Amino acid sequence: MVLTVPISMRAAQYSSTSPSLQSNLRLNHSVPLPPLSAALPPNSALVKISCASLNPVDYKLPEITPYRLRNITLPAIPAGDYTGTVVDSTIPGITPGQRVFGRSDPPHFGALADYAVVLGVNNVIPLPESVSMGQGSTLGVAGLTAYQCLAPNVNPGDRVLINAGSGGTGHFGIQIAKLLGCHVTTTCSAANVEFCRGLGADEVIDYRAVDLVPHLIGSVKATGKRFDLIVDNLPLPSLCYNAHHLLTSQGKYITIAVPPSPLISVPRMFYLPSWLGGASRETQFLRRRSDKAGFEQLASWMRDEKLRVEVQEVFGLEEAGRAFEVLRGGRVRGKIVVKVAEG
Repeated sequence: MVLTVPISMRAAQYSSTSPSLQSNLRLNHSVPLPPLSAALPPNSALVKISCASLNPVDYKLPEITPYRLRNITLPAIPAGDYTGTVVDSTIPGITPGQRVFGRSDPPHFGALADYAVVLGVNNVIPLPESVSMGQGSTLGVAGLTAYQCLAPNVNPGDRVLINAGSGGTGHFGIQIAKLLGCHVTTTCSAANVEFCRGLGADEVIDYRAVDLVPHLIGSVKATGKRFDLIVDNLPLPSLCYNAHHLLTSQGKYITIAVPPSPLISVPRMFYLPSWLGGASRETQFLRRRSDKAGFEQLASWMRDEKLRVEVQEVFGLEEAGRAFEVLRGGRVRGKIVVKVAEG
């Protein structure tokens, strides 16, 4: 059974990223359905989008990379994290009418529209009935990134430092680390200290009240307690350069983002030997990958109310540009959601 679809749809589109993606974002009410929707390729689904959530990669990739290199055709529809209802599917076990969530990976994106074709069996996951469309839409990048930073790298009882614990990935990371049995130290501003404690963090440091890296080094020297893993959500290059003062001999530093001044910072953080000023512990830039098992674990925790999402604000599709402005402000607690479905 294939659900009936219109011949056109609403979509937030941009035709330029100068001076920014959001300044060029326009709501178009008569966009043709995605080209692949008429004849779906194997292992794909046409989804009627309910909600989308925004991530920095949604504007950074289009703005930084030349169009010809990122294979984006203009006008383009941004955002990849979604929830919705399956209209048609060539994925085994995924059927029309089913509630699903996941991520439409770059360069396709396309979640800020009434309909999207999502490619890959690992990107279309059944959404538990008890999890709302808004909640489920936040797991694609932030939830799965936090999970992939932590799950393969920790054991129960490990000590984990999560830098920037109140944002999208950070607030998921605190909860996931606790679910995996870890002791969690995190950083945030004073306004978010109680929020992070409420997520389960054992120790919370107001990064504005201290000189963070010297404070951490002093604490390790005073207590003798080192970290088994540092997850840096900013990242903070000085934290990477001094990780050997904070980590155990087998400890690891992981970051999820490109640092400021990347031409200088990236070689030093990831490639130079320590005697040339590089990091003295294993460092890793996490490249999130689609992972069905990881998505299913996150959905299970959310269904069982062991994992929650903080949604700072919900915008309508016509407000997508404003939603990106708020995201770019850099002070978001948790996630920003765009409600795509009408009514």
